[in-house]
Amino acid sequence: MENLHDKRKVYEKSQLIESEIKQNPIEQFRDWFLEASNSPAVSEANAMAVSTLEEDGCPRTRMVLLKEYTYEGFIFYTNYTSRKGKAIENNHKACLSFFWPNLERQIIIKADLERIAENLSDGYFHSRPKGSQLGAVVSPQSQAIPNREFLEEKLKELEKEYETSEIPRPANWGGYIAKPYEIEFWQGRPNRLHDRIVYQLENLDWKISRLAP
Repeated sequence: MENLHDKRKVYEKSQLIESEIKQNPIEQFRDWFLEASNSPAVSEANAMAVSTLEEDGCPRTRMVLLKEYTYEGFIFYTNYTSRKGKAIENNHKACLSFFWPNLERQIIIKADLERIAENLSDGYFHSRPKGSQLGAVVSPQSQAIPNREFLEEKLKELEKEYETSEIPRPANWGGYIAKPYEIEFWQGRPNRLHDRIVYQLENLDWKISRLAP
């Protein structure tokens, strides 16, 4: 066994104070996201954890890629019949989390999820590389398969089938928009006295509070 008691770092790169933040959390997210995107120390700024609640009552978390954000919410794409998709259909609430360790920052978002319009899913699907389109068709996501060769053989078949034609978007694949009702911004600070600013939606307005670290 390894003792991890002494594995820690000092956070001192930035601060998060009320006089400098945006009044709308999406604008605050935009500022932080642009910093992360432009930082050579962050490889995938749009990688986020999505936690959903499964039927046994246990949360399940996985990493997905944020593909768009607007004042309405955060959009990602998945297979609707995957474990993730089924969990969302059973319980429309989810938690999204971004962690950028080199910036000593994280963002936690509580949201209600709903499917986006089919034409928007069509547009994004056909903007993807052909290999990614085929991958969405080939994979029965979250289902048990006999081996790796099962996927590879199916991929070869579909590559021939759609060699000269457009690949239709599978009906069970598309986007979700996560409409936030709470967004917390966390900035690491020295001595574990981190900054935590939370925005909570009340009626149509955002209430801003500071939380103890």
